[in-house]
Amino acid sequence: MNPLRSIILAAAKNGAIRNAVATAPVSRDVVRRFVAGETTADAVAVTRRLVADGLAVTLDYLGEDTTDAALAEYTVRAYEDLLARLHAEGLSDRAEVSVKLSAVGQLLDEDLALANAQRVCRAAEAAGTTVTLDMEDHTTTDSTLRILRELRGTWPWVGAVLQSYLHRTLDDVQDLASSGSRVRLCKGAYAEPETVAFAAGLETDLSYVRCVNALLSGDGYPMFATHDPRMVRIITERAEAHGRKPGSFEFQMLYGIRPEEQLRLAQLGHTVRVYVPYGGEWYGYLMRRLAERPANMMFFLRALASRN
Repeated sequence: MNPLRSIILAAAKNGAIRNAVATAPVSRDVVRRFVAGETTADAVAVTRRLVADGLAVTLDYLGEDTTDAALAEYTVRAYEDLLARLHAEGLSDRAEVSVKLSAVGQLLDEDLALANAQRVCRAAEAAGTTVTLDMEDHTTTDSTLRILRELRGTWPWVGAVLQSYLHRTLDDVQDLASSGSRVRLCKGAYAEPETVAFAAGLETDLSYVRCVNALLSGDGYPMFATHDPRMVRIITERAEAHGRKPGSFEFQMLYGIRPEEQLRLAQLGHTVRVYVPYGGEWYGYLMRRLAERPANMMFFLRALASRN
């Protein structure tokens, strides 16, 4: 693992660093590049702007590793409120939600997480949109896939997320790339042991391309989450080779990262979905984004140096 990435991931769990970042005068200005805001109104406003630019959206109410049933309930209600607002604003045909099961009780009880995810899916169905289950660290993968199977029994459009840095992922792709399924492929942003994940970036990239081919040759709807220009080119070339036209798959990118590329791909006719996080629990999310692409750290540090 990149030494800088290791340091950033360690910082994500350090309370003192969290407090220093959260209280720095410039921090909230910097965070706004990557996070829509803290409220439902903030999330809807950013969604409205992105949709007007021809982009699609998936919204993540930030929070994870919840060990309090009351907090899990609060998260579910936040999603229900968001989905109702998206529907009222006429945005739900272009905006869906992404849900971390650990934020709705997975670490407390799998059945509780399933029940809470069902509530979010019912709200999404009423709003006329969809839900994607985010994937977290490898210890939750089997539980997440079990819950996914349960949800798909009622809502076959529930999306899955798979991470190419895990050794198991190609097998999971082949299991999930069936007719009507939605699968987001990303590289992965958690610190994982070498027993379950590739240690080298090249191995992760090779795994990603293998999974790209498996998804494009399957009957499902692939969603490719990447900011890597080389990977975007490979996906475009492989899609053409598999006879996939724009609209039969999509690119996904994070809010605030490569916005010009998002617009360029959309203007070429591709579906581009922007992953938009919002809410007060932004610190852990920000640290993982910096770890995923350490070059982002320089943007953050330059902003701190110029404002403090």
